[in-house]
Parts: sequence; C-alpha cells; structure tokens
Amino acid sequence: MAVTYPVPVFHFTVEWGDQNNRIGFTEVSGLTVELQTIDYKVGSSFEHQVTKMPGIPQYSNITLKRGIYSEDNEFFRWLNTVRKEKIERRDLTISLLNEEHEPVTCWHIKDAFPCKVEGPTLNSTGNEVAVESIELCHEGLTVEFRS
Repeated sequence: MAVTYPVPVFHFTVEWGDQNNRIGFTEVSGLTVELQTIDYKVGSSFEHQVTKMPGIPQYSNITLKRGIYSEDNEFFRWLNTVRKEKIERRDLTISLLNEEHEPVTCWHIKDAFPCKVEGPTLNSTGNEVAVESIELCHEGLTVEFRS
C-alpha cells in the first residue's frame, strides 16, 4: 500500500499574467474567501428562527513577500501606476507545486492592484536578507484543484 503525504507549503510559484513573467516570493498569505450571510425570516412563519442564506463573497487582501534586489523595483513601479489614476490591474496565478514541479492547487486572482508596498525593517545589528512586501486588493479568487 502506497503512503501519501500532504503537499508541503514551501514549493510554489506566482505568475503575473503569463508563464514567462514569474517572480520568486518567500511568502504568500491572504488566500481567503468568506461569504457574508443574510438572515431571513419569513413573516408568516410561527417559528422564532431565521434562515441563513449565502450573501456577497468577500476577499482578503493578498500579501506577497520577497527579498529585495538592487536592480528590481517592480513593486513600486506598479504602485506608481495607481497614483497616476490609471490603475494597472493584473491577473495572478499562485500555484502550489508537487515534487515533480507540477501544480496541485492553483489560486487565480482577478484584477489585482497594489494597495500597500512595505519596505524592510532595517537593523544595524541584523544579518537577515532585506524583505519587501506588497499587499494586493483584488476582485475575485477562484481555486482550481489538479490531480
């Protein structure tokens, strides 16, 4: 009998629209979808309870973190497009990969744009890599499971 294990979280890719535009990240968080609920009570009902119905989905902002490279300021270039009142929205695909580097689960993010870019915490006694983060607002998230 073959033993199966859960997929580890450290092997993933982030694509900015096409297969050739991948950026390496150290962390991705905020892949959350939450449905608001609507309480509804039928006026002619004699029961003292409400029916719960699904409402509008809410999507958490997605945070991406990566090491800073001196020749790459892509995050700030993208943020500056928002300041010019011509928001550059991008579709992203975040893929969790198996041992053969094949996608197991993909999160497709629709119409994302940066709402926050954060630089590293600077410390004169530290020896860590400088890490920046970008927080993305978006208009939808779908999950695709592959086998």
